[in-house]
Amino acid sequence: MRLFFLVAVTLVSLAPEVVRGGEKKKLQIGIKKRVDNCPIKSRKGDVLNMHYTGKLEDGTEFDSSIPRNQPFTFTLGTGQVIKGWDQGLLGMCEGEKRKLVIPSELGYGDRGAPPKIPGGATLIFEVELLSIERRSDL
Repeated sequence: MRLFFLVAVTLVSLAPEVVRGGEKKKLQIGIKKRVDNCPIKSRKGDVLNMHYTGKLEDGTEFDSSIPRNQPFTFTLGTGQVIKGWDQGLLGMCEGEKRKLVIPSELGYGDRGAPPKIPGGATLIFEVELLSIERRSDL
């Protein structure tokens, strides 16, 4: 009986660790610069022209469009970029700047993107939406 009680107490005390380990991190979106005039906000299907800088949690920069002076262009919500971008750039205004903290599940996952992005890495992006190209609704 004592052994059963000891095992039960041990299992109960370990249960919170198991639950905590199973929690998924969430995408964090911070507004760095708001704009006063926002006639349209980004939505799925829009072509976005962005400047960005990507860093790891330790501050190591792995990529940036700024030194190239070449904005990155892609269609939002179509899987052309990592899920953290497809989710974190919705509802954005031209000229707005955001900071995205993207857990690995919404980034490159356990595989990473060697050699610059290790597996399981949380990604931190500073992004600026330069322009939105809205496709006319058919």
